[in-house]
Amino acid sequence: MMPDRPAPPRATRNAAWRFEKTSGPDQNSLPEVFASVQVPQAGASWLRRLLAFMGPGYMVSVGYMDPGNWATDLQGGAQFGYTLLAVIGLSNFMAVLLQSLSARLGIATGRDLAQACRDHFPPAVNIVLWLACELAITACDLAEVIGTAVALQLLFGISLLMGAIISVLDVFIVLFLMNRGFRYLEAFVIGLLSIIALCFAVQVIAAHPPVAAMLAGFIPRTTIVTNSQMLYIAIGIIGATVMPHNLYLHSSIVQTRAFPRTEPGRRDAIRWATWDSTIALMLALFINAAILIVAAAAFHTSGHQDVAEIEDAYRLLSPILGLGIASTLFAVALLAAGTNSTITGTLAGQIIMEGFLRLHMPPWARRLLTRGLAIVPVVAVTALYGDQGVGRLLMLSQVILSMQLPFAVVPLVMFVSDRRKMGPFAISRPVALLSWIVTAVILVLNFKLLFDTVS
Repeated sequence: MMPDRPAPPRATRNAAWRFEKTSGPDQNSLPEVFASVQVPQAGASWLRRLLAFMGPGYMVSVGYMDPGNWATDLQGGAQFGYTLLAVIGLSNFMAVLLQSLSARLGIATGRDLAQACRDHFPPAVNIVLWLACELAITACDLAEVIGTAVALQLLFGISLLMGAIISVLDVFIVLFLMNRGFRYLEAFVIGLLSIIALCFAVQVIAAHPPVAAMLAGFIPRTTIVTNSQMLYIAIGIIGATVMPHNLYLHSSIVQTRAFPRTEPGRRDAIRWATWDSTIALMLALFINAAILIVAAAAFHTSGHQDVAEIEDAYRLLSPILGLGIASTLFAVALLAAGTNSTITGTLAGQIIMEGFLRLHMPPWARRLLTRGLAIVPVVAVTALYGDQGVGRLLMLSQVILSMQLPFAVVPLVMFVSDRRKMGPFAISRPVALLSWIVTAVILVLNFKLLFDTVS
């Protein structure tokens, strides 16, 4: 009998997963759509190649404008005018950096972030990471349930309890689009994003914000740090921006493109994927800034600085702006944001479960499980405490998301900085230093937000 071959050192195993483990359908992330989207050859025009790679960035950008972001943007604009636009710009820069790192990891290694964690960390650590990710997705889905239910209540007078139950039906949208192909799913998401952008563009025009004051808001000011109330809302804006499950999602869906799995092919794909996510996150910047600008123009100067709830904003927008359709557009955008976020949450849940556990679950079962875990608290809180309790539940979901952020950001930056794993695609030392600084800032601010909220 031949003696057992000794296990290679951990450093050797970690260095090997760069290309060896991408073979075989069971090793691919989202195997049903892996490399399913064709891309033009290198000789094609830059526009055709950009359009072929566009899509994943827009799906990721959904998480940066979900209903959980709306409350902080509304509160910031109503209380402090345009001052906190600088914070929205800063948080968007952080998002652009981290999402580009996520895309780089997926394209360069053929592994999504969950698979990379499973390959690197021992089983006990992976179980903790998986549970943390599942909790984050449930918390995010909780915000989406609340946002969808509130939008249905504002548009059609449906109770929050019934709206939460109706939100289960989005599982059929996801199933239908996934069966048609990944490009159909991307087109649906981009379509809803366009609706959101159009709704807020109309509201910004109706609000007539002073251009000088609006542009000045993007310049950072010391009062953001010295004013405790302003700092609290600023931390909330940053804390609600970077979603942990987005980093897992992006590292997977960039692999849906059928680019050559060679060094030049991967390098080209990284460049186009970075352009895709950067352009898409500029749209997210516009929408988040538009929410704050509308709140500042409508509420800050009209004696309604205490507006912090979505329902209050809906009720006051049309009378203050003098545009009858303004409130309706606001609610339509909220419904589109909630619906969009459920799609990306479904995919992120599948990626995390398959990546960490190699456990495959039908998409409909995954969707119902995630949505069921989110609906139960909403139904219970609504039944016990009424509509007022739902706002507190939304705040709790953002706190839970803040707690899960280190479990995604730290492994991501650690992996893309490691030349043993990334080879020639590892980030440079200046970019690595910047990434660790951004990570430290996000984590410190999130922990402060968590401490202040609990205390």
